[in-house]
Amino acid sequence: MQYAFEDYVLDPERRELTRGAATVAVGPKVFDLLLYLVQHRDRVVSKDDLLQAVWDGRIVSESTLTSHINAVRRALGDSGEAQRLIRTVARKGFRFVGDIRNLPVQDGGSTIAAEAVGSTELSAPVLALPDKPSIAVLAFQNLSGDPEQEYFADGVVEDIVTALSRNRWLFVIARNSSFTYKGRAVDLKQVGRELGVRYVLEGSVRKAASRVRITGQLVNATTGTNLWTDRFESALDDIFDLQDQLAESVVGAIAPQLERAEIARAMRKPTESLGAYDYYLRGIASFHQATSEGISAALALFYRAIERDPAFASAHGMAAWCIYWRKMNGWIGDRVRDYAEGARLANRAIELGANDAVALTRGGHALAHFGGDLDNGIAAVDRALALNPNLTIAWYLSGFQRISRGEPDDAIERFAHAMRLSPLDPEIFQMQTGTAMAHMFARRFDMASAWAEKASRTLPDVLRVFAFGAASHALAGRMDEAQRAMQHVRRLAPALRLSDVEDWVVLRRPDDLATFVEGLRRAGLPA
Repeated sequence: MQYAFEDYVLDPERRELTRGAATVAVGPKVFDLLLYLVQHRDRVVSKDDLLQAVWDGRIVSESTLTSHINAVRRALGDSGEAQRLIRTVARKGFRFVGDIRNLPVQDGGSTIAAEAVGSTELSAPVLALPDKPSIAVLAFQNLSGDPEQEYFADGVVEDIVTALSRNRWLFVIARNSSFTYKGRAVDLKQVGRELGVRYVLEGSVRKAASRVRITGQLVNATTGTNLWTDRFESALDDIFDLQDQLAESVVGAIAPQLERAEIARAMRKPTESLGAYDYYLRGIASFHQATSEGISAALALFYRAIERDPAFASAHGMAAWCIYWRKMNGWIGDRVRDYAEGARLANRAIELGANDAVALTRGGHALAHFGGDLDNGIAAVDRALALNPNLTIAWYLSGFQRISRGEPDDAIERFAHAMRLSPLDPEIFQMQTGTAMAHMFARRFDMASAWAEKASRTLPDVLRVFAFGAASHALAGRMDEAQRAMQHVRRLAPALRLSDVEDWVVLRRPDDLATFVEGLRRAGLPA
């Protein structure tokens, strides 16, 4: 007897899993596990049942069983999120929930493929999802009513594919593959299965008169869930420059959405099945809590990622960033030890991540704070921007570096570009604080005060936000606001003194340091 479900056929005698006319490659244990689940689909199968049936009662680790369940799901285009065919029953086991049709074995042991799938059309082979976020960008619809404008829509998509491809943490399907769906009504779940990706971006472009509008939609192809939808509109001027601007805007908007989706996915995984990248994602989630406890948890998770993959450059960079964050918030324990570790991690991130924009950015910025090497830190972040001109964090950290080097107006432009790339970024308070700092050092104290106020509303418990806010308000003559901000500073860092400021921030120009110290003194920070 053969078992047919969806467009798959499971043949126990030939020990084959097929999809249409294509054979799906699976290992012996994976095949045995799937067969047992199918044959016992009327009940929840416990882990002990599987160990007895598939491993003959031998003791194997929990992670081995989990990895085999995941392999079965991958072979079927399923996932732990969707659980379309293999369902996990908490604390009980697993159950196959697909609809089965029993097929008689034909003479010679063959199966009529058309009977199994209900169609003579051949299906594409199932591709396993990569071990990192994966996306396909489909050709955007041209809604202009002018076939000659097709090139503009295609050009925007090609720019988006190129920009996404600069992210080393992202697996991007080549344009030639994703464009094969052009002009066809498609099921995005099917696209995800056929291209072996978790996410699909689709959209439309409409040009009318002197304006152009682009709409994008990011979908989780394993579940069909819409993760993000947005619209971008601009005046039509230089058409090629406009293509670049639109592509940059779309990529800047969806990159944080992809990261959030991946973090949520990692948080749902059982701890014993985690790999280096999942520890890294969990670390990012803890880091964004922006609390002392969250940063400590994040640092531990980044170390776990490094243990799993000692060459994981971005994990080194984020670990260095956690120690930097401790420094900026007054959470450093052993200054000598922590500074040395921060420098080691930052240098290692740059060494390992010569072509990794995230590692270069985080490590490069931390380098100035722990290694005292501002120029090499700037070089690392500038290289990150050359590798990935759409990386928001590289833009705003390069802004902080320009502040350190005494170039506040250049810094303001970089912060503005970062906020345009990612207007809903969880770290937007950093960009707002940096803008306040730059205006303060340019002696535009009213502007500095207004931007510091914005940052304090976005994330109210970050020391740097309130310290620069207190200084800016005081220098602008707004003493009530300055004193309120200083109360937050004293609550967040009771031990902070004016004498600590030179070590706390990196400022190459003595006048900038003097301005900051004077603002804090007027606001009430003790000497």
